[in-house]
Amino acid sequence: MSWAQSLVKLSTYEVEVLQKRMAEINQRRADLEMRLLMLEAEGEAEAQSATDDADSGWCHIGFLDGLRVRRAALMDQLKVLALEEQGARDALTGAFEEQKKYEQVAEDIRLTRLRERARLDAAAMDEMGLQRAAAARR
Repeated sequence: MSWAQSLVKLSTYEVEVLQKRMAEINQRRADLEMRLLMLEAEGEAEAQSATDDADSGWCHIGFLDGLRVRRAALMDQLKVLALEEQGARDALTGAFEEQKKYEQVAEDIRLTRLRERARLDAAAMDEMGLQRAAAARR
C-alpha cells in the first residue's frame, strides 16, 4: 500500500468517526426534543386536571413555575447541542475536503504511473520495430 493510499484510508476513517459523532448528536437532539414534547404534554395534562379539580388548581401555579424552569433548562441544552452540532458539521466538512484531496493525489499518482508505463511500453515497441526493420534490411 502506497503512502497516498494510506492517507486516503486514514481520512476515510476520520470521516466515518465524525459521521458517527454527528449521528450521536442527532440522537441526543431527538431525545431532547422528545423530552420537550413530553414536558409540554405533561403541562397540558396538568392544566386539564387543574380545570377539572379546584383543589389542584392551587398547586397549578407552582407546577407552571417548575415547568418553565425545566423547559428553560431543556432549551439551554438544545442551544448548546446546536453549537456542538455546528462544530461537528464543520469538522466533518473539513474531513471530507481532506479526503477528496488525498483521493485526488492518489489518483494523480496512479495516472502518472499508467502514463509512464504506457510511455515505456511504446518505447519498447518502437525499439522492437526498429530492430525488426534493421534485421529486415540486412
